[in-house]
Amino acid sequence: MSDLIEGFLGKSVDGKKSRLPAKLDYIQSATGLFLGLFMWGHMFFVSTILISKDFMYSLTKFMEGSMFFEEPKPGLVSTMVGIVIVVLVVHAAMGMRKLPTNFRQWQIFRTHMKMMRHDETNMWFIQAVTGFSMFFLASAHLFLMLTQPAMIGPFSSSDRMLTLWPFYLMLLFAVELHGSIGLYRLCIKWGWFEGSDAKKTRKTLKKVKWAITVFFLVLGLATLLAYLKIGLEHSDNAGERYHPTTQIEKIYSVNTGVKA
Repeated sequence: MSDLIEGFLGKSVDGKKSRLPAKLDYIQSATGLFLGLFMWGHMFFVSTILISKDFMYSLTKFMEGSMFFEEPKPGLVSTMVGIVIVVLVVHAAMGMRKLPTNFRQWQIFRTHMKMMRHDETNMWFIQAVTGFSMFFLASAHLFLMLTQPAMIGPFSSSDRMLTLWPFYLMLLFAVELHGSIGLYRLCIKWGWFEGSDAKKTRKTLKKVKWAITVFFLVLGLATLLAYLKIGLEHSDNAGERYHPTTQIEKIYSVNTGVKA
């Protein structure tokens, strides 16, 4: 009976409001922070291709536990991706609570957004749109990584991006915009870095947010172009696995008896 009363009135029988919305808000913030920081780490990982194919390959093998096992374990990557998927699903479920649920609610929101012309409201709208798009884009990418963890490397990743470059271009913009706006809004919501002058801090954080957005978009586009270049150069041998320079030198010296 008490649940029914609270369901109708929004308060328990003793007049107290439920703490559940606050707890759900905390879960949404915590999962968003995890995913935002993971996004930055992931971007730095894939951008190692800009340094060299060997460096990207060695980091990939490190993620597969090459330092701890005689043979790399791609299953470790699948485990990590599985954790990210669970966090993403929880975060998406928490975020859906705040989305307009019918056309009339969207109409009211859009009208207020046009009238107020408020940066924070506009950023929320961008975050809502990119969040919805990531239901499909991020889910598809994570499913590929979950089921084909061994297909990550200079050649394998380049072949995949050459084939699916429109998909990865959309994913890049959706993830970077959604993540950077989300981290900015977390700082504002929880008062991180607020200092003595909240208004000044908000302006500074907004500048930092857009600087970070531009940085990661430029880095992401440069990385995508690097993979496309490698994919085009490797297109005649698509599907071939990458062998680092040290392995090639060893094979050459064994076959010829000459040190490379």
